Amino acid sequence: MLKLKVPATSANLGPGFDTLGLAMKVYNTFIFSEIDRGIDLIIRDKSTGEIFEIPQEDNLLYQAMKFLFNKRGKEFTGLKIIEEINIPFARGMGSSATAVTAGLVAANILMGKPYTEQEIIDFSVEIEGHPDNVLPALKGGFVINVMGDNGLVYKKMTVSNNLKIVMIIPDFQLKTEDLRSVLPDKIQYRDAIFNQSRTALLTACFYDNDWSKLRSAMEDRLHQDYRADLIPGFHKLLKIAYQSGALGVALSGAGPSLLAFCKQDEELIGQNMAAEFAEFNINSTYIITEVDNKGIQVEKTGVK
Repeated sequence: MLKLKVPATSANLGPGFDTLGLAMKVYNTFIFSEIDRGIDLIIRDKSTGEIFEIPQEDNLLYQAMKFLFNKRGKEFTGLKIIEEINIPFARGMGSSATAVTAGLVAANILMGKPYTEQEIIDFSVEIEGHPDNVLPALKGGFVINVMGDNGLVYKKMTVSNNLKIVMIIPDFQLKTEDLRSVLPDKIQYRDAIFNQSRTALLTACFYDNDWSKLRSAMEDRLHQDYRADLIPGFHKLLKIAYQSGALGVALSGAGPSLLAFCKQDEELIGQNMAAEFAEFNINSTYIITEVDNKGIQVEKTGVK
C-alpha cells in the first residue's frame, strides 16, 4: 500500500502573481493498493463521505499517473486508488495541484523511481500549468518560482509556526480560466512597479518571519481588483478582516477564497468575514490553519 498526503496551497498572496505560493496544513490524501487488473478509482469527501462521480478522462490524478506510465512505456493497470478530498474544488486552494503531484509521485514510486525530483517538478508544471501551486504542494513552505529560458528555478523558505492562517471559503466555485479571462492584456508601468516593490517586501517578510509589514506587502494592482467583480463584497471583506486583527489579507490563488494571516484573533477574523459574506447572501465556512513546511508526505508498505 502507498499513501500520499498533499497540502493545500495558496498562490499569489497578493502581489506575487504567478510567482509566490505557500503550503497549508489542510490535506488531500491518496491511497494506492494493488489489484489483479484495471483501475478502481474512488473519490470521496473526507468529512461527509460523499462519493464524487468524476470520469477517468477528467480525473487529474489518473491523467498524471497515465502520463508518467506512458512516458516509460509501462502498462497502467492493477490499482485501486482512493482519493480522500479535504480541499474544496475550484476555490483557490490548489486542489488540482494535489492531484497532479500525487499522481506523478505515486507513479514514479510504483515504477521504481526512474525520475528525479526535478523531473517530477517539471512534469507537474507541464501538466498543471501553475508552478506557484505545484511547488508548495511538493516542497512545502513559502516558495518563489521563476520560469526562465532554462526552465524552472525556485527557492523555498521555511515559515515560523507563529503565523496563523484564516481561510474563508465561500459556497460557490470559480474556475481559474474564468478568473484569468477578466485580466487586462496590458498594464501600466506604475502598477508593475507597485507590485514589484510589494513582492520584494513580502519575500523579505517571509525571509525573516517579520509579519509587521504584511499589510503593505500584500497590496496588489495586477489581478485582485479585476477579479473582485466576480467575488461579491471582496473589498469589504478585506476591510473587515483588517479591522478584526488580520496582519495581511489577499485572494487565495485566483479565488474566490480569501486568506488572512494573523497571530491572534483567528476565530474573530473568520466569524466576521463569514458574516460579511452573509450580507451578500453567500454562505461560507472558514478554516484556521498554518503553513505546512514539509510538502507531500509519503507512507509506503510493500512498495520498493
